[in-house]
Amino acid sequence: KGEYYYRSGSTNQFLKGAALDRFLLHKHGRTWDGTPLPGVTLADLDAGALKTFRRRAQKSQRLPDNVLDESDQALLEKLHLVEGRYLTHAAVLLFHPEPTRFFTGSYVKIGYFENNVDLRYQDEVAGTLITQVSRTIEILKAKYLKAWITYDGLQRIETWPLPMPALREAVLNAVVHKDYTCGTPIQISVYPDKLMIWNPGELPLDWTVEKLLGKHASIPFNPDIANVFFRSGMIEAWGRGIERIIESCKEAGTPEPEVKYEQTGLWLVFPFRVRQTVAEAEIPQETTPETTQEKILVLLSAQPTITRKELAARIGLSADGVKYHMEKMKSAGLIRHVGPTKAGHWEILK
Repeated sequence: KGEYYYRSGSTNQFLKGAALDRFLLHKHGRTWDGTPLPGVTLADLDAGALKTFRRRAQKSQRLPDNVLDESDQALLEKLHLVEGRYLTHAAVLLFHPEPTRFFTGSYVKIGYFENNVDLRYQDEVAGTLITQVSRTIEILKAKYLKAWITYDGLQRIETWPLPMPALREAVLNAVVHKDYTCGTPIQISVYPDKLMIWNPGELPLDWTVEKLLGKHASIPFNPDIANVFFRSGMIEAWGRGIERIIESCKEAGTPEPEVKYEQTGLWLVFPFRVRQTVAEAEIPQETTPETTQEKILVLLSAQPTITRKELAARIGLSADGVKYHMEKMKSAGLIRHVGPTKAGHWEILK
């Protein structure tokens, strides 16, 4: 009595917790991300994130111009992000500057590991979902992955340890399909020879990894969140995320990712190119000042009190190499150091 089961093949599966909540919502034609969240108003949302969405949606042409010209309130209503007098879970996750105040695991955690127990450094990417994807990719490229630099005449060519379109699609899929009732964040673990993405969530009922890898209909875990990402031009609406990832790897000549499904979530494991591991992909310092300085700027922006020694460890340069680039950046008016040498902080000027 009071217990719920669903039929899966020849067995009955017991439903409880968040899975039961989603099942009951689905029986009434509702979804978790479409559920109202009292106590949050339009004024609490990030105006910059809404502008970012409008700009992307205008470029993708997946919303009429007259809708994009309407007020923020009207736009959210057209996107089905308002329920009665309240914003929905999806609206808060997508556009609130601090969604973790309401949903504990609504961020991305990144770590660099030498092996399964030796964590070297880590980052967290929080904020609006609409901006989490691009910021996650930026940090991965700046701090965790190293490109193999070659030249075709005067043209510089960067070859990453895995295809960037595949990585972007994988991060997008993780953010869009995450189970946000779970308090655990998306986790990206980078090793010398691979990158692993773990996404807390569940496959649709009766789905297997084999079905996920094959041709299948689009059944988003969070349909309202997926709709906003679709309207912004960031994803397709045909359930081709995994297929696009595999296609990108084939086109780039890199190994296909391994997909593993556990009861608590989905693993996507990208082996790096054989000729280029993170440890081996040393960028010639004299030919890449712009890339190195961009990485320094990203790190200074994220952690203004960071030391040169810490910068050297994260970028993969010597301390003298970091000092050389930072002196050039100071001379160019890009950065300055404020306060005492050991207790001050860095400011980005341009």
